[in-house]
Amino acid sequence: MVQAYRFALDPNASQESAFRSHCGAARAAYNWAVGWVTASWRQRRAEETYGIGEAEQTEWRPWSLPSLRKAFNAAKHTDPRFAAWWEENSKEAYNTGLANASAAFDNYAKSKNGKRKGARMGAPRFKAKRKARLVCRFTTGTIRVDSDGRHVTLPRLGTIRTHEPTVKLLARVQTGTARILSATVRYERGRWFASFQVEVKRDLKPVARPDVAVGIDLGVKTLVVTADSTGEIRTVANPRHYDRARKQLRRASRVVSRRQGPDRRTGQQPSRRWEKANAARNRVHHRVANLREAALHKVTTSVAAEYGTVVIEDLNVAGMLRNRRLARQIADAGFGEIRRQLDYKTRQRHATRIVVADRWYPSSKTCSGCGAVKAKLPLHVRTYECDACHLVIDRDDNAALNLAALAAACITGTGVAGDQDTAQMVSKPRGADQKTRAARPRHQAEAGRAGGATLPRQRREEARDRTQAEALTLW
Repeated sequence: MVQAYRFALDPNASQESAFRSHCGAARAAYNWAVGWVTASWRQRRAEETYGIGEAEQTEWRPWSLPSLRKAFNAAKHTDPRFAAWWEENSKEAYNTGLANASAAFDNYAKSKNGKRKGARMGAPRFKAKRKARLVCRFTTGTIRVDSDGRHVTLPRLGTIRTHEPTVKLLARVQTGTARILSATVRYERGRWFASFQVEVKRDLKPVARPDVAVGIDLGVKTLVVTADSTGEIRTVANPRHYDRARKQLRRASRVVSRRQGPDRRTGQQPSRRWEKANAARNRVHHRVANLREAALHKVTTSVAAEYGTVVIEDLNVAGMLRNRRLARQIADAGFGEIRRQLDYKTRQRHATRIVVADRWYPSSKTCSGCGAVKAKLPLHVRTYECDACHLVIDRDDNAALNLAALAAACITGTGVAGDQDTAQMVSKPRGADQKTRAARPRHQAEAGRAGGATLPRQRREEARDRTQAEALTLW
């Protein structure tokens, strides 16, 4: 299997300058490739307006990586943007930018032709120096982990001390069970990292309960609720790292706002005190990100190492983030990261099964006892009460039980916790399907409730406050 080993670095001043130079070279090569390819597009568009036939127009410039390499190597000696300094960096820095440009054009073409999933992608654009991520990838040359366990060696950058020991990767390389394929240097969260892509010979780890399936329901009030096929329910509280750091962030941001910061309109440079205050504020953000990452890894590792089948929901996280009242809590929870980690940990480490429930599967509206489905279940209702069998259960526990039962429904059954052996699906009552009702405009709905007249401002504000209070108690 192929996996990554990432180590924090402690470069000296000259090495950090070389890092930034290589990353800047990658950005410059990317911008050159984008301009070189799109120049032919603009020329052909102009020739069309002149009435020139398609056969006589300028030829399309290819964006494959070999074509971009050949064109760049021919232009770097004479192009004033590169002629004076291109020899200062490794060839891998320019290859990084060209490879990224080639991938960007490929994704754009596939998206335009309908061959790529997800949202439509636009044409590649230039990367601004102030916004571009500092990253450079090395695929050839001297790439190794030194035998002392505290240094790594990269092409043209030399030997760099690591902030943490590299014994995990070093032991595998020395025993012959790992082979380094490439290395990527990246500036992230206030420090430099080196990520090694390694081909590893690894034995699969057996899980503790291979015959047990678990359903995972994600939320904000309670981060994770797990219910397995034996009926055992566990909860993981939401640590809310960002909310805990908001007071500290407010103070740090207040200090930054009182310093002389940069101004692009006037060309004003930031003061030393602003840079120091901004670095202090960034350290708070970096600490929150590290705490969140560590907490999610603990949760997903424990789940993947215990159960033979994991059932998760296909949540529309991007759509959920459009809710301005809950966007901060949802982003802090990291729903997408939980699914990503479970996906690769179950497949690559334990070779277990992961089942993704359909986005419209009514896990919260379905009774885990009898399988009855409610037409509506508002978010502020935290206790599920079944009208058919009179079951009273926590909303999240009920959803997790239904998800756990869905694992058996992949073979037979309905996907309902109380009915795993029947072969026919439970019919849904009116309104409990994936179709979205056409809603009336807000002013018409209010007028209908008020007998034809709009509600007074005070009543509208009270209704809005109640809605906000109910939304903030979500999950």
